[in-house]
Amino acid sequence: MRVLELWRFPVKSMQGERLTTADIGPDGIDGDRRWALVDLATDSELTARQAPGLLFAAARLRPDGEVDVVLPDGTVTSDDALLSAWLGRRVELRRAAAGAPFHDDPDWRLSLLSTGTLGAWDQRRFRANVLLDDSGEEGLLGTRTRLGSAVVAVEEQIPRCVMVTRAQPGGIDRDTDVLKTIHRERGGTLAVAARVLASGTVRTGDAAETA
Repeated sequence: MRVLELWRFPVKSMQGERLTTADIGPDGIDGDRRWALVDLATDSELTARQAPGLLFAAARLRPDGEVDVVLPDGTVTSDDALLSAWLGRRVELRRAAAGAPFHDDPDWRLSLLSTGTLGAWDQRRFRANVLLDDSGEEGLLGTRTRLGSAVVAVEEQIPRCVMVTRAQPGGIDRDTDVLKTIHRERGGTLAVAARVLASGTVRTGDAAETA
């Protein structure tokens, strides 16, 4: 298998950035899931399960290592007041503590998915960091896998929730059949999660192979 696409999602539950080259460190792709919008009423990070509108904003890493949010109307901001007005609740754009990015599982740092597993589904529903050609990412489970000069341990399948059914920009409509099919045909999982063993750089076109 080879790397077809690389994706970074700087802010949890927002649209991300497609990359041609990615630096991978102990916390995954540099800048991935490093920020979240925190609901100040509960002091908990928001996801698209509570605030589906998050999926219609995008986040991008700035050259200085900070983040910008692009709102659906095109406004570019990192201002808490503007973000609060957009969502209709008091929020704070908060950076994760060192070593604790906002992944759904604290042990995950990278997600891998193949086109063979996707079939006709749009890969953007599943927010994978690494899209592979062909099929067989589940065959990497339990292995040390080399991605460019990085090495990862592929450790588990990723359980899926209602977020994969949500509408998103670019013509992705709400579709509850996606999750029903994943549960019926795949036991509720799709894609695999990995932990980083050795930092390195991965580029589109690089092989994904056992190390």
